[in-house]
Amino acid sequence: MTDNEQAVLKAMKKEGKPMRPGDIAKITELDKDAVSKAINELKKQGLVDSPKRCFYAPVE
Repeated sequence: MTDNEQAVLKAMKKEGKPMRPGDIAKITELDKDAVSKAINELKKQGLVDSPKRCFYAPVE
């Protein structure tokens, strides 16, 4: 797992609610494109889910 993926996952877990990539980018201070790329990788690994359109949350 890359540093960006770890930062994104940590931010999601800390918030405890589904989040938009833009909100995650603000919290992690990462570029929005880097956040989207990390989310896609985390989804492939089964660590992140999308409970509703454009919102993402860690899988419990």
